[in-house]
Amino acid sequence: MLKGVTAFVTGGASGLGRATVERLSKQGANVVLADLPSSDGDTVAKSLRNVVFAPVDVTKEKDVEDGLEAATKNFKNVNFVVNCAGVGFAKRTLDLKRNAPHSLTDFERVVRVNTVGTFNVIRLAAAVFQKNDPNPDGARGVIVNTASIAAYDGQIGQAAYAASKGAITTMTLPIARDLGPIGIRVVTIAPGLFETPLLKGLPEPVRKNLVQYCSFPPRLGNPDEFAHLVEHIWQNGMINGCVIRLDAGMRMPA
Repeated sequence: MLKGVTAFVTGGASGLGRATVERLSKQGANVVLADLPSSDGDTVAKSLRNVVFAPVDVTKEKDVEDGLEAATKNFKNVNFVVNCAGVGFAKRTLDLKRNAPHSLTDFERVVRVNTVGTFNVIRLAAAVFQKNDPNPDGARGVIVNTASIAAYDGQIGQAAYAASKGAITTMTLPIARDLGPIGIRVVTIAPGLFETPLLKGLPEPVRKNLVQYCSFPPRLGNPDEFAHLVEHIWQNGMINGCVIRLDAGMRMPA
């Protein structure tokens, strides 16, 4: 059980974020579901125990500050952050058929939401966490980020997405070193292919083609398996400063 835990989950209205919110709630944690005002966050939150919705754009400082304040207002404190908010699309660096370079605006948007947004939440959460009373081990909080195997095996058309997720992986250790002295652990999960709304819509032949690159099991991941790892990271105080691949041993070809 996660009694005494108050989690702030970005991107919590769908996909891996929603699975995390649901699991943490079922395990007894208090949860602030942070997502865009246009999301289904309010509906999802009302369907779960001890969950409140906070409209948050992770790239906006005031939104994140207000969301964290909602956590302390509703649940007295916040000591767990899970960054799941993110965007992505496929576009080649140069479209040869149209002789069209990749849109710089699109590239900047992906990096801004995925990388800058993640760091924005981390830095503001750390400022709140430092006020928490430490447990007997000196711990004041845990931050879990979401990268992707694209950080290592980026595919054609994933320049922006891979860059954004690669940045999250490489900033994990230095941030963990920055925040370790005040008792905050920082861990990143790099998931492979999961049964999110995007992948559920793929034709079965496409899905079979993708899972052939898994070592075992040869299937897409269940979002609750991601959430289970999030829960374990909270519970295991020795996990820190690392990136954990959660991908069934998948290695994508060029």
